[in-house]
Amino acid sequence: MPKIQLNDASIHYDVQGDGRETILFSHGFLWSGRMFDKQVAALKDRYRCITYDHRGQGQSAVVNAGYDIDSLTDDAVALIDALGCAPCHFAGLSMGGFVGLRLAARRPDLLKSLILLETSAEPEPKENIGRYRLLGMVGRLFGLAPVASQVMPIMFGQKFLTDPAREEERKLWRQRLVDNDRVGVFRSLQGVIKRAGVVDELANIPLPTLIIVGDQDVATVPGKAEKIHAGIPNSRLVVIPGAGHTSTVEEPEAVNLAIESFLNNLS
Repeated sequence: MPKIQLNDASIHYDVQGDGRETILFSHGFLWSGRMFDKQVAALKDRYRCITYDHRGQGQSAVVNAGYDIDSLTDDAVALIDALGCAPCHFAGLSMGGFVGLRLAARRPDLLKSLILLETSAEPEPKENIGRYRLLGMVGRLFGLAPVASQVMPIMFGQKFLTDPAREEERKLWRQRLVDNDRVGVFRSLQGVIKRAGVVDELANIPLPTLIIVGDQDVATVPGKAEKIHAGIPNSRLVVIPGAGHTSTVEEPEAVNLAIESFLNNLS
């Protein structure tokens, strides 16, 4: 799999498809570009689909600095420039959505459209920060296995977590969670919980925007998506029944339908 040096980090990325237009997928905290496997499979016949791993996560390098969301946005800009894919469609989930919002508001010339999934334009709620810091410290010291049972219900909705037919999928994603680099995850978490809000930048986004949220999302509740929808003039909101914070995995068919409908209707 290819890697590219962006700023001060070696970043892993993957390209599938060779369509005239590119979709760049930016993943959520604790995961990797693999969380978009089913979206890439559905879209690669018509689009050039690029997934990448944020520094410190997935197969990208763990480096000393650059984990704040503004720096991750700089990484996305550098990747778009290096791969020559501007203007592209940008799809970001959770942490990837934090990047997408900043990218769309500050460098709209690089994008054709914006797709946001399970994300927020606001700072991390104060009531979450203490709990996340504690989970992060345990993970930093002992690895992710001891906290996996607490993290899985944050990342996935109850429909996915309780369906007997999806036990093997749950095992797969739990293992991917546990396999994270403890240092990379700890540093990435600081970027999540210390991020500034960008609510006042939403009106600067001129792009067609699709906002997706699961109705069982407890990490970035549907009200967060509604506020983004209210703030971005040319936006559409889709609520996915039965999905939590990882709708691309939990309800891929519904997510794919929403994305395909959105892209097909772009003028």
